[in-house]
Amino acid sequence: MPLQNAHKADLLLLIVTLLAAISWMFSKEAVLSMPPLLFMAVRFLLASLILGLVAWPQLRRLNVTQLLRCSRVGLVFGIAMSCWVMGLAIGSHVGEGAFLTSLGVVLVPVIGRLLFAEPVPASTWVALPVAVAGLAMLSLQHGLNPEPGQLFFVAAATIFALYFNLNTRAANTIAVTDRDGKTQEQTRIPALALTTIVLGVVGLVTGILSAVFEPWRSTWEHATPMLLLWVVLSATVGTALRFLVQTYAQSLSLHSHGVVIMVLEPVWTALIAAAWFGETMNPAQLAGCALIFISLLVNRHRFVRGLLKSLFSPR
Repeated sequence: MPLQNAHKADLLLLIVTLLAAISWMFSKEAVLSMPPLLFMAVRFLLASLILGLVAWPQLRRLNVTQLLRCSRVGLVFGIAMSCWVMGLAIGSHVGEGAFLTSLGVVLVPVIGRLLFAEPVPASTWVALPVAVAGLAMLSLQHGLNPEPGQLFFVAAATIFALYFNLNTRAANTIAVTDRDGKTQEQTRIPALALTTIVLGVVGLVTGILSAVFEPWRSTWEHATPMLLLWVVLSATVGTALRFLVQTYAQSLSLHSHGVVIMVLEPVWTALIAAAWFGETMNPAQLAGCALIFISLLVNRHRFVRGLLKSLFSPR
C-alpha cells in the first residue's frame, strides 16, 4: 500500500507541474488585456476564497500567532508574485521566464544559510555556478543589457527562495530561540489553512500595489468574456486546484519523488508556450535553459539518484 501511495503521489505531482505550466499561459493571456497586478489580486483572492471553503475547519483552529506567521509568509510571497507577474507582462519569452524563475529552487539553501544558519548541501555549491552560467547565457545575449522582464524574473526567483524557507518553517514544527536564550517550539500550521491564508495575503498585497500604480476603470469597461475566462481559469485550475492536488499528493507518502518531479515545470512551460504562442529559442537560449535545468537536477541529485534506483533496480 505505501508503495502504491508513493506512485500515486508521483503521478499527482506530475499533474501539478502541468497545471502550473498551463497556468503560465492563462496568466499571459490575462495580462495582455488587463493590468498585471490587478489580475493577480483578483486571481489570488478568488483562489483563496475557493480553498477557504475546504479549509474552514482548519482555519477556525488557528491562533493569533499562527495567523501572523501565515501573513508573514503571504507578504513575502506577494512581493515575489508581483515581480513575477511584471516579468510575465513585459517579458518577451514565457519559456525563458519559467527557467529564470526556477532559479529560486537552487537559491533556497543559500537563503536558508544566510537568514537561518541552516547547513548548505555540497550539491548546492556545485549547482550554483552551473545556474549562473545558464543565467548568463540567457541575460547577456545582447551584452550587459538584460531585458527588464528578465530582471523581474530573477528578482522573483530570489524572493521565492525566501518564501520557500518561510513556508517550510511555517508548515513544520520547529525550535526557535528567543532573545533571552529560551528555546520554544512553534507548532506546525496545517498545509491547507496555510495555503489559503497565504494566497489571500498575496491577493491583498497585489491589490494594494495595483490600486497605487495601475488604472482600473478602463479594465472593467473593456472586459471581454475571454478575459474573464482567463482570470477564472487562472484562479481555479492554475491556483486553487493546483494547490489542492499538491497538498493531497504530499500527504499520501513520504517516499514520493516529488522534489525531482517539480523541476519539470519550466520544461512543460517552455513546451506549452512553443505550442500556444509559437515561441522558439535560439541556441543561446536553449543552452541557458539546459544549464539551469541541469543545475536543478544537480541540486537534487540525491533524489534523482533515488528515483533512478527505484526505476531500474530489479524487483
